[in-house]
Amino acid sequence: MSKPSTSTPFWRDKRIIPILLQVVFAVIVVIAGVFLITNALTSLRQIGISFGYDFLGKMASFDIGDKLIEFSSTDSYGKAFIVGILNTIKVAFIGIILATILGFIVGISRLSTNWLARMVATVYVEIFRNTPLLVQIFIWFYAVFLGFPIIEKSLSIFEVFFFSNRGSVIPWFDITSATLVWGILLLIGVVLSYFAWKLRLKQQVETGQKRYPGYFAFGTILLALGIAWLLTLEAPFSISTPEISKRGYIGGYTLSPGFGALLVALVMYTASFIAEIVRGGILAVSKGQVEAAKALGLKSPTILRLVVLPQAIRIIIPPLTNQYLNLIKNSSLAAAVAYQELVGVGITVLSQTGRSIEVISIVILVYLSMSLFTSLLMNIYNKYSQLVER
Repeated sequence: MSKPSTSTPFWRDKRIIPILLQVVFAVIVVIAGVFLITNALTSLRQIGISFGYDFLGKMASFDIGDKLIEFSSTDSYGKAFIVGILNTIKVAFIGIILATILGFIVGISRLSTNWLARMVATVYVEIFRNTPLLVQIFIWFYAVFLGFPIIEKSLSIFEVFFFSNRGSVIPWFDITSATLVWGILLLIGVVLSYFAWKLRLKQQVETGQKRYPGYFAFGTILLALGIAWLLTLEAPFSISTPEISKRGYIGGYTLSPGFGALLVALVMYTASFIAEIVRGGILAVSKGQVEAAKALGLKSPTILRLVVLPQAIRIIIPPLTNQYLNLIKNSSLAAAVAYQELVGVGITVLSQTGRSIEVISIVILVYLSMSLFTSLLMNIYNKYSQLVER
């Protein structure tokens, strides 16, 4: 007589339990979220405030000093947020580029055989990495940028760079009627140069003969620029040099003390962490790789460029992405030095309208979008930098 089979109850099934726990947790999160949102909306109705984003179309009644697009106090709150978002993107974009360059230089210098370069890099990292970012922003703002002389006694370099407590002014580019044509042809040239480089590189690998892929890629870009010149017979831009006029500057591009202090502090602070990431990535590369390269007679800069960094970059990218995200989020400290980026504009709008939930939700959504977009780009780059196993 066969023994009756016994089935395991679902609450004891190891395959079901993890799924069940996740479902329970998700339900709890949804219930808590609904409760908090309902409670917030009820509280707003009790004090006579209705939830909605219709206030974005109303007149802002305040001006913004630093702006990439035209804005005045008669424009809407919605446009004010756009100006704040662009200011955040500006400081984050420039900051990421400069922090990456400085971080790689300092990180490589920490491994240098030159004692002075190694010690300077070490001191830099230890000071800036172990000092609060907000303190650094205050030091750059009050001790450096506001410490410049008044505009009548501006410090100048070759009479084209001016530094005063009203801001730093540098030469800048003005667009012309030919800028669009040059930009389109330059973009086409860059795309074609990539395909030219890939084609010549493939031919070089297949034939074993030099095909100079780099020269062909560069020549393709020059050809595109030459066509742009023939079509327009005009330069792609004109250079605007600054001049002092009474108590202000004419021409050039003015960097406000707030923007300057925030940018320098973010770059110096983030670069100290990037330097350690770079140093760790380089040290993680097997010493046998370096010894083999030296045995082939390669020089140290060539070994670093062609052997060490291509392998170290696979280790560097994930933590480097975290530092980029930190830089983007740390830009919110700009409110401390009166640089009106997203958070600064949001605080002003909130104080005028009282729409706290709406303003906070906009700020959260923007920072979340910027962080996710940055992570996406870095993940794509990380994917293409990984070794492909056969």
